[in-house]
Amino acid sequence: MSTPTIYSTQIRVRYSETDQMGVVYHANYLNWFEVGRTEFFRQAGFRYRDLEKKGILLPVAEANVSFKQPALYDDLVDIRTWIADITPVRLTYAYEVYRVADEQLLVFGRTMHVFTNAALKPIRLSRLEPEIYAWLEAQSSTQNRHDEGSE
Repeated sequence: MSTPTIYSTQIRVRYSETDQMGVVYHANYLNWFEVGRTEFFRQAGFRYRDLEKKGILLPVAEANVSFKQPALYDDLVDIRTWIADITPVRLTYAYEVYRVADEQLLVFGRTMHVFTNAALKPIRLSRLEPEIYAWLEAQSSTQNRHDEGSE
């Protein structure tokens, strides 16, 4: 079983992302996951935009978020992103969001995506773009870091 390649990016919690209590509103974590995915590609020397130019899309089919501790206004957070699973038609990313100041795990999540064409019909990436598929597969882990129900 391989260890996944983990890509990391940091953002500071903006006031607009918080509620009246200064706590990050729960839906914003999904936006941060998107930042993590985009930076995953960019840090590896790819741009997601280039995949789209080839007519390959990755719509989200499923999203799960497990909240551990709240992120607060002005916290610097580290979004760690890796590929938890890949098949020729699906890609699952996993994420951990940590507060930088104390390395506290705030959120764990996953998003499952389907490789599609521009008409949103599923495609087999391994056939259409075997080099990209092989690279993604090499970045992935065959063993999930977090199982359902674990802390």
